[in-house]
Amino acid sequence: MLNIVLIGLVSFFVDVSTEMVYPLIPLYLTSALGATPAIVGVIEGIAESLASLLKVWSGYISDKYRKRKPLVFLGYSTAIIYKLALVVSTSWFGILIARVIDRFGKGLRTAPRDVLVSESADKDKLGGAFGLHKALDMAGTAIGVLAAYFLLVQAGSGQPDYKNVFMWSVIPAVIGLVVLLFVKEKSVPREKAAQPPHLIAGFKSLPFKLKLFLLTAFVFTLGNSSNAFLLLRAEESGWGSAGAVLLYFVYSAVSSLLSIPFGMRSDKTGRRRMLVIGYAMFAVTYFGFALSTGKAWIAAMFVVYGFYTALTAGVERALVAEIAPPEIKGTVLGLHSSIVGIALLPASVIAGALYNSVSPAAPFWLGGSLALVASIALFFILKDNKN
Repeated sequence: MLNIVLIGLVSFFVDVSTEMVYPLIPLYLTSALGATPAIVGVIEGIAESLASLLKVWSGYISDKYRKRKPLVFLGYSTAIIYKLALVVSTSWFGILIARVIDRFGKGLRTAPRDVLVSESADKDKLGGAFGLHKALDMAGTAIGVLAAYFLLVQAGSGQPDYKNVFMWSVIPAVIGLVVLLFVKEKSVPREKAAQPPHLIAGFKSLPFKLKLFLLTAFVFTLGNSSNAFLLLRAEESGWGSAGAVLLYFVYSAVSSLLSIPFGMRSDKTGRRRMLVIGYAMFAVTYFGFALSTGKAWIAAMFVVYGFYTALTAGVERALVAEIAPPEIKGTVLGLHSSIVGIALLPASVIAGALYNSVSPAAPFWLGGSLALVASIALFFILKDNKN
């Protein structure tokens, strides 16, 4: 349990750093650099998708050499480089490079980190373990977003000092790296461990239901565009820049508070029920953003969005870790993250185009519809499965 807490604290501090910056990026791009929502979508899509190609590779390498921690450390180190790149950027292209650096690091660390979590937990408590990690992760998100909010409030009607925040955000990232040094890795001699098969052969041998689940996750993500569009929608609804960031804090806090109980619940009732409900909650959220721009309604949708994240984020990883063959667990966790990340490129580009060319509500109609389809598909795919 201590190891899981330490891994969670690493995510906590790095997420404080990242989320001090993330909700400001779309506002910085549009207000300070003159970028359009379509450009915001392209930046987010490219950054997420390019880095996601690394996730399956990183997972495979960690399986092959049985070394997770070095990849995790290297991945989290890029959080510092990312902030410094933001400071020196003077155009939207510079922001794109910075975001690619950040997501490159996430691509390196995600799969091996998730394996560290799964190997530090009892088999019958995977949901609770991933729920605890997600709770600390989202708590860091909430605190980072709150810091960004106070920056915007202090700026008042003037232009916020974005670059000052980018510099301050380096500090919690450094603290996270220090905590990571105390995380212990389960030692398995390579000659005694089952070696992973060739990457392609490993994919072909995956359980059929796991393949269907990964396909469903891809379809779902095609409608799950960047959260930047939620922030833009909130800003345009009358909340303003500071208000939009405050709503993002509310979402993060709700998700953090509910991740542990929902994760533990999935250990008792199974993953299927939680994921089906979670995908349905996403559909409700996006339909809500499409139907109304009233301030109170938008605020309520951010709360519902927090429920969706708590129901799915940790539970999905627990499901994949549970079903995946032990010798390629890192590879499969990386594959899941890669599939989701790759789908974010068309998802964000399409959302940006719809936002600009059709209406601000259009990308939310698309996302809600695909989430509803995915929820129904999961109901049948995971039927008669112990999960």
